[in-house]
Amino acid sequence: MIVVATADFEVYHGVVGELRDRNVRFTTIEPDGDVPKAAAVAIVGPEDDHPSIPTVRAGPDCPHQAVEEALAILRGGGGRTVIGVDPGDRPGIAVLSGETIVSAFQVPIEETAAVVEREIDGESDPLVRIGDGARLRGARIIDALDVRPIELVDETGTTPYQGEGVRGMGDVLAAVNIARTEGEVIDSREIEPTAGEIRMIQNRSRERSDDHRSIDESLARLVALGELSIPEALRRHRDDE
Repeated sequence: MIVVATADFEVYHGVVGELRDRNVRFTTIEPDGDVPKAAAVAIVGPEDDHPSIPTVRAGPDCPHQAVEEALAILRGGGGRTVIGVDPGDRPGIAVLSGETIVSAFQVPIEETAAVVEREIDGESDPLVRIGDGARLRGARIIDALDVRPIELVDETGTTPYQGEGVRGMGDVLAAVNIARTEGEVIDSREIEPTAGEIRMIQNRSRERSDDHRSIDESLARLVALGELSIPEALRRHRDDE
């Protein structure tokens, strides 16, 4: 069990909120209070301490990391931290410690690298595994990540059947399977957009413009490579006329 022992209201509020969101069993005591026999780790504030059991120090701006560290102590180390990413417009992200899923996310592609880097911050030997589907988006994520090693994983069979009540979770579930699948170590992924991908982006630009404007192939290629968004490409196309 986790004990929260702090007089710092901001730390208390943030840590307790994180623990409740995860349905983690915990109790609270005063910083100098008696520790329950079932307690295995204490989360304390910047100025608090509880030397009788392992202690994790939390600040008001990092309750998530403190809870992760406390859970790692409860798991007894648990194993290597591995993050699986199922690329797409809103990639699924799964964080595993050994075989335990400790957190999961689905965020816009622009936020993916920041989430991954936040989740491995402080880890001694993290590994990131990215699915090889949605190759242009996957390449964007790899280029944005300031972390290595990265493994490229064959996505075949990683998306499970979604029964009633769990539809919409496919990308996150696939990310879990990607995290558990060994891949090929890569440093970068150079992708040249296909003619079909270029046409698809041109069609999307036509659908999103007020005047049914289609961007040219050179701008569509920059969009495919993540160097421009479709609205930016449309503005540049108008300015070039």
